[in-house]
Amino acid sequence: MKAHVLLSPLNADELFFSEKTTVVIDVLRATSSVVAALQNGAREVIPVETMEFAMKISGGQNILAGERNSAKIEGFDFGNSPLEFTEEATAGKSVIFYTTNGSKALVRAKFSKNLFVASYLNITAVAEKLIELNEDFLILCAGDNGMFSLEDTLCAGKLIEIIDSKTSGLELTDAAKASLKLNSVCGEDILGTLKETEHGKELLEAGFEKDLEFISQIDFTDIVPFLESGAIKIKVKEEDKAD
Repeated sequence: MKAHVLLSPLNADELFFSEKTTVVIDVLRATSSVVAALQNGAREVIPVETMEFAMKISGGQNILAGERNSAKIEGFDFGNSPLEFTEEATAGKSVIFYTTNGSKALVRAKFSKNLFVASYLNITAVAEKLIELNEDFLILCAGDNGMFSLEDTLCAGKLIEIIDSKTSGLELTDAAKASLKLNSVCGEDILGTLKETEHGKELLEAGFEKDLEFISQIDFTDIVPFLESGAIKIKVKEEDKAD
């Protein structure tokens, strides 16, 4: 099993991901919000590449969520705060989701053989899923407008660290080695590090400190969101089906 990390989706077209197992990470805040929405009972999250398309496909029973430069888009129901996706607000509903970086990365990787959504909130569950598959995988960091993002790369390094601790013979590309090393140097204090990143500082200035506190939790849930036919879902447990 070999791990590779793509530090930005900028130089990879959609077909690059064909037949690959891909994990998309956008810690601040898209993949954290996707995990929160599905954990709280959303039927599915549909990532889109443009704000206009989000509005076009939204319906009366759907939640229209998204941000532009960290702020909720006018006319949308929610922004991109994971704390907005409560059980009361999202249970049983579809979420149409547009964000500056994360939803675009998810759409870019849509032709992956397997596409999973990861954040610190579900990182061990994703690691265990990749170990179960036992095949090469690619971690796609959503980045910041095509540029390097410290928080996404650190999370990628943490994911690799967990996999490496639970299995043997994991091979790493140079980018994977760099992510792992970076996590070992400054990944211990997740909340403190998030507050020091460029985007973290922007979110603090915009009043989203509670978001950072929530997002920095390790293993808040054990769900593994996956993309299927353009929508991100989770497998329903048998006991839930019975209910």
